Amino acid sequence: MYMILVGGGNVGVNLAKRLIQRQHEVLLLEKDARQATRLSNMLGEEHVYVGDGCELSTQKAVGFGRADVVIAVTGEDEDNMVVCQMAKVVWSCDRVLARVNDPSHEEIFRQIGIDDTVSATGIIFNLLEQQIAKDELIPLGALAKGNIEIVETVLSSRSPVVGRRVRDLTLPPQTNIVWILRDGQGLVVEGDTELKVGDEVVALLPSDRAEELRMLFVPTKV
Repeated sequence: MYMILVGGGNVGVNLAKRLIQRQHEVLLLEKDARQATRLSNMLGEEHVYVGDGCELSTQKAVGFGRADVVIAVTGEDEDNMVVCQMAKVVWSCDRVLARVNDPSHEEIFRQIGIDDTVSATGIIFNLLEQQIAKDELIPLGALAKGNIEIVETVLSSRSPVVGRRVRDLTLPPQTNIVWILRDGQGLVVEGDTELKVGDEVVALLPSDRAEELRMLFVPTKV
């Protein structure tokens, strides 16, 4: 899968690293030449391109027309909006994802047809407001017009899934465990991954399946 990331900040770099590890074809666009050189040394020259992701000439040069996914993660909402809108309208890209720095801009992104947005501010707000605790299933965000939900839980010793492999779990339909944070390290989730106490587990699932997942992960209260 060919993925183009626009924006060589911390978000773009860390996302690029993970996608490269998953063997995707990844190209990171960064308009600052000095930053691009540093990123090339870190990620590999084949994964970094110097150019402005908002410019048509740059988009043509890097192959927006054949990209499976375009992801705009710059620190400027206006740039992310331009990149995503051009990816959809000019290059007919099926999947575009935008970082939204100001949550008040999310409605504008939706109005121009950008359905998949991620707001770090909104995620942090959800975590604070709901006072995340072990064994609570916490919603972090939504994708696909709200039909897909991103949720997180921290496993305690009482969780019924502790000690079990991911492949042995009966997950709700169309549910995927996509990431585990263990001892400060992110883990690539595989079928043989065994869940342990203290794991921070992130999953994607249909919004109407959240309760089923909660029943699987959260211990029954007595």
